Amino acid sequence: MSHFSPRQFVFTLMLISLLPQGTPAAGTQEALKLKPPVEQTHVSDKELKVFVKAYVETQKIRLAHEVALKNSREPEETQKIQREANEKLEKSLKEQGLTVKSYNRIFAAVNGNDELRKKTLKLIEQERKSP
Repeated sequence: MSHFSPRQFVFTLMLISLLPQGTPAAGTQEALKLKPPVEQTHVSDKELKVFVKAYVETQKIRLAHEVALKNSREPEETQKIQREANEKLEKSLKEQGLTVKSYNRIFAAVNGNDELRKKTLKLIEQERKSP
């Protein structure tokens, strides 16, 4: 059994929670329904907009590293790719003023509220279309 550093664990959790690439609306809806509903938490419009920007950026980072991870044959190479992706994910979240904890809190709130999820899906589509 391999042991993961906290950073690798964060990366793995973020990869699991990020959207699958596919039809934007359908893939997004399914991804946001993956986790079981949790206690409702208020998310302000400002928090939601920041979350959406971070969400779209983390998806780009995940996609950029996904093929390399799948093709990686050596544990050292896999760890290097994971470290690089983690650094980019953490930097991206920090640029939006988020931590992994705050990102996951908003993600859980969106996932646990159909109205908020629908609003988030619209914002995600708009963010993907913006330059």
